[in-house]
Amino acid sequence: MLIHEGVARTPEADRKLGLSLAAVAGALNTAGFYAVGLYASNMTGNVSAISDRTGTGDFALAGEALLLVLLFVLGSASSTLLIRYRRRRSVRGSHAYSVCAEAICLVVLGLVVLPLDEATRGHALVLGLSFTMGLQNAAVTKISEARVRTTHVTGMITDIGIELARWLDRGAPDRVPLKPHDPVRLQLHLLTVGSFLAGGLVGVVAYRAVGVALLFAAAAILAALALPALRR
Repeated sequence: MLIHEGVARTPEADRKLGLSLAAVAGALNTAGFYAVGLYASNMTGNVSAISDRTGTGDFALAGEALLLVLLFVLGSASSTLLIRYRRRRSVRGSHAYSVCAEAICLVVLGLVVLPLDEATRGHALVLGLSFTMGLQNAAVTKISEARVRTTHVTGMITDIGIELARWLDRGAPDRVPLKPHDPVRLQLHLLTVGSFLAGGLVGVVAYRAVGVALLFAAAAILAALALPALRR
C-alpha cells in the first residue's frame, strides 16, 4: 500500500491505506482534543478559529490556531520534499519514508512532552501532532492521487454524498454522458471514515488510560506499516 503508484495501484491498496492510517490519525486527533480542546488536523476549524478569536480580541488563542495551521503546512511541505528527494534517486516506496518519519516524530514528541506539566503538555502535544498530521496527509494524498485522505473526513463525507446521489440517479436517462456511480469509491470512503471514527474512540480511551504512551504505540504501528516497504 506504500509502494504501488499510478496505474499499478489497486483499490485494495487504497483500502488498506485508508483503514490503517485513518485509524492512527483518528486516535491522535482525539487525543489532542481531549488534552487541550484543539484539533491537530482540522484546518477548517483552525482557520475559522483564527477569524473568530481575532474578531473577539482573543489574540492568544488566535495565535495558537495560526500556529497549528502553519505547522500542518510545514509537515505537509516536509513530507513532499522527502518524497521528491527519494524519487529523484529512483527509490520505490518513497512514501514509506514519510510514514517512517511520522513515527520518529511521534517518538520525539512523546519524549519532549512527557516531563511537562499537564497544562503545558496538552498545548505542546497538539502543536506537535499538527506537524505529524501534515506529514501523513501529504504522503497519503500523493501516493493515492488524492483518492484517500486520512487526517480529516470533510472531503470524504462530501464524496459519500456525491456517490449516493449518483446511485439514486443511476436509472435516469441522460442526454449527455454523466459520470456513473462508483461503488468501489463509495466503499473506500465509508471504510476510511469508519476507521477514523473507530480510531478516535480508541484514542481518547487510550489517552485517558496511558497518556503520552499512546504516541509510542502509534509510532510502533506506523513503523510496522512502513518497514516492509522500506525493506523492499
